[in-house]
Amino acid sequence: MPHRIINQELFRKEVAESYNPLPLFRDAVKSCNAKLIEFFEQEVPVTELVQLRAKVIDIILIQAWQMKIPADADCVLLAVGGYGRGELHPASDIDLMILLGGGNQDHLSEPLSELLTFFWDIGLEVGHSVRTIDESVREAEHDITVATNLMESRLLIGPSQLYKELRKATGPDRIWPSERFFRAKWEEQKKRYEKYDHSVSNLEPHIKESPGGLRDIQMVGWVVKRHYGAETMDELVSHGFLTELEFRDLKKGEELLWRIRFALHIIAGRREDRILFDHQRTLASKFGFVDDENGLGVEKFMQQYYRTAILLNRMNEMLLQLFQEVILLKCHLDAPKPINSHFQSRSGFLEVVHENVFADNPLALLELFLVMEQHPELYGVRASTIRLIRSHRHLIDDRFRADLRSRSLFMEILRQPTGITHELRRMNRYGILASYIPAFSNIVGRMQYDLFHVYTVDEHTLFVIRNLRRFAVPEHRAEFPLCSDIIERLPKHELIYLAALFHDIAKGRGGDHSELGASDAMAFCKAHGLSNHDSELVSWLVNKHLLMSITAQRKDISDPDVIFEFADQVKNPERLDYLYLLTVADIRATDPKKWNSWKNALLRELYNTTKQALLRGLEKPQERDEIIQNKQAGARHLLKADGFEPEDANAHWLTLTLDYFLQQTWEEIAWQTKQVLSAKPEELPLVVFRKSATRGGTELFIYCRDQDDLFALTTSLLSQQGLNIVNARLETADTGYALNSFLVLEEDGRPVEDPGRIEDLQGKLRYAISHPDDSDARVSRRIPRQLKHFSTPTRIDFAPDGGNLRTIMKLVADDRPGLLSQIGYGFAACGIRLVNAKISTIGAVAEDTFFITDKQDRPLSEREQFECLEQAIRERLTA
Repeated sequence: MPHRIINQELFRKEVAESYNPLPLFRDAVKSCNAKLIEFFEQEVPVTELVQLRAKVIDIILIQAWQMKIPADADCVLLAVGGYGRGELHPASDIDLMILLGGGNQDHLSEPLSELLTFFWDIGLEVGHSVRTIDESVREAEHDITVATNLMESRLLIGPSQLYKELRKATGPDRIWPSERFFRAKWEEQKKRYEKYDHSVSNLEPHIKESPGGLRDIQMVGWVVKRHYGAETMDELVSHGFLTELEFRDLKKGEELLWRIRFALHIIAGRREDRILFDHQRTLASKFGFVDDENGLGVEKFMQQYYRTAILLNRMNEMLLQLFQEVILLKCHLDAPKPINSHFQSRSGFLEVVHENVFADNPLALLELFLVMEQHPELYGVRASTIRLIRSHRHLIDDRFRADLRSRSLFMEILRQPTGITHELRRMNRYGILASYIPAFSNIVGRMQYDLFHVYTVDEHTLFVIRNLRRFAVPEHRAEFPLCSDIIERLPKHELIYLAALFHDIAKGRGGDHSELGASDAMAFCKAHGLSNHDSELVSWLVNKHLLMSITAQRKDISDPDVIFEFADQVKNPERLDYLYLLTVADIRATDPKKWNSWKNALLRELYNTTKQALLRGLEKPQERDEIIQNKQAGARHLLKADGFEPEDANAHWLTLTLDYFLQQTWEEIAWQTKQVLSAKPEELPLVVFRKSATRGGTELFIYCRDQDDLFALTTSLLSQQGLNIVNARLETADTGYALNSFLVLEEDGRPVEDPGRIEDLQGKLRYAISHPDDSDARVSRRIPRQLKHFSTPTRIDFAPDGGNLRTIMKLVADDRPGLLSQIGYGFAACGIRLVNAKISTIGAVAEDTFFITDKQDRPLSEREQFECLEQAIRERLTA
């Protein structure tokens, strides 16, 4: 087979006859790499290619050894690690070990050093160690990785007797007996899983190390090799761990991961084992996936990867449990303890009472998960039973789904007081959830090519349910006390779990996934005996699951009209309770790292304000004048307590617009008024920070003489300092002074709390505002690598803001450092006044809403105004 790349005899002859053989070796390496790429493009099976590269490298290394090392040298060259298994991808490290014999070997130091330098000179990336047998044993005893490498070692050249002595000295009867080896490797895997959050579906998965990756397969191979001395994975079948069909699935999965890894190395031009955004589209194209009406090619490619990783992860789980029984428990398995006519427990694991349970009673395929919920003392399901589940999934057909007993079982699973999340996840792992709800199969392993959704749709769905369950657990009450209060009074928790299960089930089908999912949910609820009221509630929640998030993050919820419109869609407090819980759980499950105190405060404010409106009655909305009067009265009370005269406050308030009072709470009005009334002329511009108790971030208040570029200057400097602006409220008094407030967060979503940092920010902001000509508007923060792979066409839309005498400008664009300041300079260039801004970043996309007027506080009305503003912003965003 290596002759397809290198003529071994000719190569030896040319090397022997050459005065300078280095170019011959270098050409052989280059030719090998080029030929392998050519064969890959010709779709030669990747298994052949990785083995072929290993064999060609064998020839090159052996020839170099013979050229550099004396023939009688008491040392051997070993291939270890993946190379020891005879597997080499295009840019894989070539791991070598040079084993020295006994006695003084100092005379070999120079030739061995020359040899290793030669390997690098000819273009081979070599990892190496040089040890004696005693040193190898000592290293291996203390390091499971060294022991594993030695176990996979392969003799390339040198005295075979020396290598045999090493194998004997490091065998399982000398060090790392199979029981201890298995425990250590299992612990190693647990730590690896923790590094990747136990998730198969990371956005940029590591093809070797992620759960479901190649390391999961290698783990199985190592254990079998250590315990049985198996040379190949085929022996999993002969030892009864896998059926022929399961083994074919395992090899098919390995083949796909190898093909992806092989392609990754070619595309990156180096060893790269992460499926980065940089390469995902190219990989999708190489594997024949194209964009069409069913979705992006890259999403379909990644779904193939994720589904394969899920399969391999399930096999790894099943095999490790079988190994545990054979290697660790051996003859120590307890006698079975009966649970019911179908199931029993053995050594803490659930198993069927006989292998025909599922064939005789298909309903037991669902009953198993109910039993697991009702017996929290069980550790899991025995591997032999997992295999039976996998082989009997086909029994879940239309007849099974229509059976009243199966429907009752499923609803009972959702109604249990504990274990719901664990068992739904187990149902997903074993393929039962997708079998029972066929629409769910479409979202298993489905990714969304963006930076907003960090999990596949199925994992996200189960995280939503996990978050909902967490609200109901007393130990976690402090995290979301309002959510905990609400869920306590819900009469039927299963309704919110059903809504979560179906809220994204129609993604990837085309059309509005909320509407399609609502239809699926209605049919499912009706089929499962829910009342009309409950079915309609679940369906409505699925249909409107984005409503509260969009309203809170993109609309001005200080506007009574916005609250009325939202409340009119919600209709009643019951729906509001369910929707609020689903919204919080959904946002947190989309990307837990993007959840912050500001989003929490926004949703809480919308919930409380809407609940008041619903309890008051939609036919009796609160008038704006009444709202303003109430806020002023509350603020006046606080100011009086702090020694301020009501007349002074009233005089200041008369210079402000009514919008100012609608946008602020009465406490914020009092605080800002206190700052303004206390400010001395020499203290201006006034720049004050405080932690907001109600808005979930750090509030920045600026009071100074208004200027056209004030917003742009402020946002530019804040961005330069690494702060995220999530909300802006801007007011210009009749006196010509600006009262601008911003809500800011650190890049990690925390409030700004360090006193030294706040003092530094105050100084820089005061200088920038006082010396606008000296301020550098450029924002030099580096654009994150991931953002570079997502391009969103800039879209600018204008709409009237009803009776508020404002214009709404909605902007969708690629997120980038300094975006807000560029928009601010666009406003200044066209004489536009910004009143309010809602800043929302969805992954790599900025979806911001600006409430604007002209200089006379009127909504924009002339075509020239819209054209000027759109052109000014586009020019700055493309510069």
